[in-house]
Amino acid sequence: MSVIGDRLESMGIVLPQLFAGPAGTDVRFDLVHVVGDLAYVSGHGPMDGSRPLVLGKIGRDLTLEQGRDAARMTGLSILASLQNELGELDRIRGWAKVLGFVNTAPGFNRTPAVIDGFTDLILDVWGDSGRHARSAVGMAELPYDIPVEIEAVVVLG
Repeated sequence: MSVIGDRLESMGIVLPQLFAGPAGTDVRFDLVHVVGDLAYVSGHGPMDGSRPLVLGKIGRDLTLEQGRDAARMTGLSILASLQNELGELDRIRGWAKVLGFVNTAPGFNRTPAVIDGFTDLILDVWGDSGRHARSAVGMAELPYDIPVEIEAVVVLG
């Protein structure tokens, strides 16, 4: 097994099923697109296969802590897609940029705290190599009412 795979296992982390698109749809884009030494990760939500793990707006349907959990779940979905594309998560040498979208109720403005759920996961698994530039923005709606969508750019070695 790989170093990152061993680390995930020691943390009790099992990756979800690969994102298959919402039920009844056909994914017509790459979940991960590799160009040179960069992997561009399309927007992911808290999914297990085609099943959303959580739905709703942060600040109305879900608490901040539930939003952080959704961001962490989204990170696991991203890792599943990266593993599928790269074969080994050990090919990731660093995380360059992360963009987090948060499905927010009016007045909710703690979007960075929600996306911390993703960042904490990446830092726990990759340590300093997981440090990344990041933006976190609130949105009026996200696809299929998922609470969080995250995209990323990772550096490959």
